[in-house]
Amino acid sequence: MLRAFLRSKIHRATVTHVDIDYEGSLSLDEDLLAAAGLRPHERVEVWNVSNGERFSTYVLRGAKGSGEVKVFGAAGHKASVGDVVIVAAYGYMDEAGMEGFAPRIVLCGEGNRVVPGA
Repeated sequence: MLRAFLRSKIHRATVTHVDIDYEGSLSLDEDLLAAAGLRPHERVEVWNVSNGERFSTYVLRGAKGSGEVKVFGAAGHKASVGDVVIVAAYGYMDEAGMEGFAPRIVLCGEGNRVVPGA
């Protein structure tokens, strides 16, 4: 049996742009994607720390080094510029895969930069 486990998390990123008229998704700085091991079009859960909203979407590759966290489409009704969010991705593992597994946790600092060693 496969079970769903947290695979990676981007913790406390700040929304930099919202556009409800854009075809829906979540654009993240390429540096954040790489640090979290996320791939474009991968499904993610987004938890808005600022207002309690939660939504599912997929990620797009944003400009490297830009610090961007852009929320598009219908999800734009659940976030505002300046909101703090958590982005989480899950993976499915069997019993053998769970042994010794630890998710990637990426902590964001000012400008949505990866906090080293966090």
